[in-house]
Amino acid sequence: MDQSLSFQPLLFGGDINVYSVARAFHEAYGVRSIAFGKYPSFPCHGSAILDYRVCPDNESADAFRRNVRAVAQEFPDKTVLLLGCGDSYVQLAAHCKDQLPDNVAAPYIDGALLDTLINKEKFYQLCDRYGIDHPATFIYDKSMGHDFTLPFGPPYIAKPADSVAYWATGVHALAKVYVCQSWEELLAALDEVYAAGYPDHMVLQEFIPGDDSFMRVVTNYSGADGKVRLMCVGHVLLEEHTGHAIGNHAVIITEPEPELCEKLADKALGLRIFCDEAGKMNRSLADIGGQVLVVSQFTLYADCRKGKRPSFTGAALPELAVPLYEQFLQECRSRGFEPQHGRFGADMLVASENDGPVTILLDTDELLQPRRG
Repeated sequence: MDQSLSFQPLLFGGDINVYSVARAFHEAYGVRSIAFGKYPSFPCHGSAILDYRVCPDNESADAFRRNVRAVAQEFPDKTVLLLGCGDSYVQLAAHCKDQLPDNVAAPYIDGALLDTLINKEKFYQLCDRYGIDHPATFIYDKSMGHDFTLPFGPPYIAKPADSVAYWATGVHALAKVYVCQSWEELLAALDEVYAAGYPDHMVLQEFIPGDDSFMRVVTNYSGADGKVRLMCVGHVLLEEHTGHAIGNHAVIITEPEPELCEKLADKALGLRIFCDEAGKMNRSLADIGGQVLVVSQFTLYADCRKGKRPSFTGAALPELAVPLYEQFLQECRSRGFEPQHGRFGADMLVASENDGPVTILLDTDELLQPRRG
């Protein structure tokens, strides 16, 4: 273990998700994570970058708290960073975080809110409330039997609303998600699930066609205040296709999203922020025959919450930021504006004369959100 670090990663789970997180920690900090899993499973068991410990009752609250406390005692002078790498472990961490030693950091929201978010039925209800698109959805209750109709045709998707309760049945023949090509296949899948003892609802959805490469995944990290500190969009190239792992992402690449720059250019160049004859903000850049000066400015991401020296860890790395910056310049040109600009990452002396002052922040995270009401 690296004794110079102030923290020790502690992971729960035994699949590729755990290994991926451990690998990220090892590549960034050279630290060997500790992980608890139920089985001596590949690729975690025997890995050189993991201290992998097998605990058959790993998903019980008592064993979870016991294992966390043991690691906290091993590293009394470090912050033990607790991360669950699966719904059941995240749920345990959220509900147990107030019962753990002081040197354990469990960066999770309130347990009751988490229960709502990881329940697929309640999650889609939230999507409806906030105007977020999702496939056509029908919530199935066991009491319906075979006497129900769906507002969409085959193929059908069937998956449990409560995945924690689903896997708690212990029936390994169950599939994570059922893709049913016919009505008869759907009814057979539902019968199989409830015969295994699953107690909750099933989510039935229309099948959206396309191979794995049609998928995108968004990962974001939020602060305790609920504000997003870091966000990454990934392009899925390949998913797992085994019964228990279908839908898990196996290969993801990061790449620029052209829609972000298109939306930002449309908004920035079209804003009516210049005064008309009445002194009202009512004219756009085109209306006044104006020009564009584009300056890359990572210091806008300064985090000054701690200490006197700002942190810029929230700013994008050059390999992501440079293509976005260059694309934005091209979007300006395609709209009839030849932008004046500096060189990305260079130390520049910029002279400007302000009429105002007027400062308006455009954040793509907000621009891409659907309007409420």
